[in-house]
Amino acid sequence: ICLRNIMKEEKIMEKNFMTVDDVAEELSVSKSKAYKIVRQLNKELEEKGCLEKKTEMKRETAESILAETDLSKSMPKEVYEERLKELQKKMEHLHGELYRRRIPVVLGFEGWDAGGKGGAIRRLTSHLDPRGYQVCPTAAPNDIEKKHHYLWRFWRAMPKAGHIAIFDRTWYGRVMVERIEGFCTEKEWKRAYGEINAMEQDLVNAGAIVLKFWMQIDKDEQKRRFEERMRIPEKQWKITDEDWRNREKWDQYELAVNEMLVRTSTTYAPWIVVEGNCKYYARVKVLRTVVEALEKKIAQVKQEK
Repeated sequence: ICLRNIMKEEKIMEKNFMTVDDVAEELSVSKSKAYKIVRQLNKELEEKGCLEKKTEMKRETAESILAETDLSKSMPKEVYEERLKELQKKMEHLHGELYRRRIPVVLGFEGWDAGGKGGAIRRLTSHLDPRGYQVCPTAAPNDIEKKHHYLWRFWRAMPKAGHIAIFDRTWYGRVMVERIEGFCTEKEWKRAYGEINAMEQDLVNAGAIVLKFWMQIDKDEQKRRFEERMRIPEKQWKITDEDWRNREKWDQYELAVNEMLVRTSTTYAPWIVVEGNCKYYARVKVLRTVVEALEKKIAQVKQEK
């Protein structure tokens, strides 16, 4: 296939086919061949400045993703407790099935400070066998990690077959905090979108389930939660001066998050934006999404055998 001809295809340029699945379907080629095409196509597009032009064309759509999230969604406590109990029992059963079927699971949690990541993770893991999952909190890289490619430390934490790895903050720090705070160059964070998509594609090709959650709250709700943490002694450890400082850069982060969602939400590793102003609704949505994904994958594996 001639890459220059592909680049001239108007339908590909308009649809911004940057994933392996999209190219394989559109051009009727194998995924391995599509992978090579995508890598070379992205390289040529970036060299010609086309990739930046297309990103700009998509910016209006990108900026609307978080803005259009319906944060009024809520759930009564009684309904929440009933659904939570039901979903946690399902998770307990599915965890055993994952182990027997040797299916690895990667769950990534990102979101605004005080967005509810920790609460969702606690409810998700409460009924799981502790031998079969690991929660990986992500902080700034240490001196050893800085000497490697930024994805190295995350690859080392990926789960073995039949286990679950839950990342509280993820490799997407490269295109958010590192981008905004200047911890990497513009060339590095722009290149990261393709690197991340390729890593997640490799995980899925190896049989893993990959889901990424963005916990969305509005600025007023974040302020309310910050003030609550400062007021209640048992929660004061959760709030730092850095949280307030990051809040001042809300608009910059919002732009970076929107672009991240557009460029890295794929059919094989989707982003799920969780309406998080109501913690009850958010926790149930996370659990329900995970349960449905596990059930689908397990059914698929059963069919293949």
